[in-house]
This record gives sequence, structure tokens and C-alpha cells, in this order.
Amino acid sequence: MKKALEQARYAMRIGEVPIGCVIVRNGEIIGRGYNRRNTDRTALAHAEITAIRRANRAIHDWRLDDCTLYVTLEPCQMCAGAIIQARIPRVVIGADSDKAGSGGSIINILQNPDFMHQAAVERGVLGEACSALLRRFFRELRARSKNGPEDPAGKESEECTSFPLS
Repeated sequence: MKKALEQARYAMRIGEVPIGCVIVRNGEIIGRGYNRRNTDRTALAHAEITAIRRANRAIHDWRLDDCTLYVTLEPCQMCAGAIIQARIPRVVIGADSDKAGSGGSIINILQNPDFMHQAAVERGVLGEACSALLRRFFRELRARSKNGPEDPAGKESEECTSFPLS
């Protein structure tokens, strides 16, 4: 999850909602992704989708049936569907999502017994760090929206580019 948090921090540095994901196979990261919806101007640029694509390329297969996906925020319905379609058997979630959580918070696509495949889900891994990063991003976004693009001193805010997270 620490590596997924690194991806989320990168998303935050480029002005994206800080969500990160890594996919691990045999102890090695084979796919990484971070949120890039605004950067790429597409609803499909979620951290999980990017990580799945990269993992598929790394192993030359669409099936990721021996992998674990780590994600800082509970997957949305699109990403949960992609996780099931890729046959990822284990998903580790940092923070729950009360807005679009499809791994058990609102609906549970990841463990729906009506689908051919389900994923084991582990929740709350480094959950406070994942939640704190999201809270910070939205707090800073609200402050920028309220104060305009620059801070009162006339300098661009650099707060979101470096900060300690335990």
C-alpha cells in the first residue's frame, strides 16, 4: 500500500485527486497507476484501469489471476468491474468511498456471488494515511477555489507538492 500511496502523491502533485494503485505478482509490482482524469480528459483514466493495463502488458495476458491489487481508495463501479473481468483474486483497499464505493461501501461488485469471479477484499490498510491525503487535497482545492489560483503573498501554493505522511 505504501507504493500505491506514492502513486497517489504523484497524482496530487499534478493536480489530480490523489488515488494510486499497484498490482503485485510474486512479490513484484507489475502495474502502477494514478488518477489522471483531468490530465487525460477522459473518465477512463482511473488509477486501477491504468495499473491493470500495465500489468496486462507486463505479463502478456489479460488474466491477472495470480495478482493482488492495492488501491488507496475503494474502487468505483467501473474499476470494480474491470478488476473482476481481469480475474484479480485479491484487492487491498486503503480508504472506503462513501461516494462510489463498489467494494462493499455502497455496493459490492468485487464479491457478488452472481458473477463468475469474485475477489477477496481487505479494507483499511494504511487507511488513515490514504484518507488524510484525500482530505488534504480537497481542503487545499477548496482554499484555492476560495482564494483564486495564487496565495495572498502572490506565490503559487507549493503545499501539495511535498509533505510528510507516516
